[in-house]
Amino acid sequence: MGLLQGKVAIVTGGSLGIGAGIVHRLAAEGAAVALDFHTHRDAADAIANAITGAGGRALVVQADVSLPADTQRLVSATVNAFGRLDILVNNAGIEQPTPFANVTEDQWDRQIAVDLKGPFFATQAAFRQFVAQGGGGCVINISSVHEELPMVGNSVYCAAKGGLRMLARTLANELAANNVRIVNVGPGAIATPINATTLADPAKTQALLAEIPLRRIGQPTDIANAVVWLASDQASYITGTTLFVDGGLMIYAGSL
Repeated sequence: MGLLQGKVAIVTGGSLGIGAGIVHRLAAEGAAVALDFHTHRDAADAIANAITGAGGRALVVQADVSLPADTQRLVSATVNAFGRLDILVNNAGIEQPTPFANVTEDQWDRQIAVDLKGPFFATQAAFRQFVAQGGGGCVINISSVHEELPMVGNSVYCAAKGGLRMLARTLANELAANNVRIVNVGPGAIATPINATTLADPAKTQALLAEIPLRRIGQPTDIANAVVWLASDQASYITGTTLFVDGGLMIYAGSL
């Protein structure tokens, strides 16, 4: 029996990269999974078909996480399909590296809306459902090492992830009375589309590897494995903190 047998999970941004890896692992551990996509319907449908074809349960929902009405609709659709909700993974995010002096208001608004506002209101919708069920639940935010590490030329992204860090700490305290846990997972350098340009450049890749003690780029499965464990009862005493899954990058950065 899987670690999450009988549980119901939502993964935002579940059609690509880290999100897709998380969806597959949750399903493999027995969870019914609702995967949200914004624009990549074909990829989302392919994942859901693979899960159902293997005997699992999956639901595809189109939603823009920057819109609270959409995140509420995502929660409602999940409960209508599977009867309850146990796990929310706030994975959807965007990154638009831009020198600080050139950041536009539209860039600021869009990144904050997806990377910080989205998790806030998705968690609110999930929490209300947890309470309606009698309490209990787990929220996992896919944050970044940049909730703590500065990144020149990426000020908006860092601000959003720093906000996500304090959001998790604050809500973990506030929602504990309802037995709701909130944990961040902070990926380091992971082989996903968002890092494709860097990884396609051998010089940039080698420079990045030099900052990672384990000397490899992470895979979506590395993040997904951490999420599965944190969402399970084996991690029932963990809340309000960040688990960095980064090959030791934070150790290196901390020594500079």
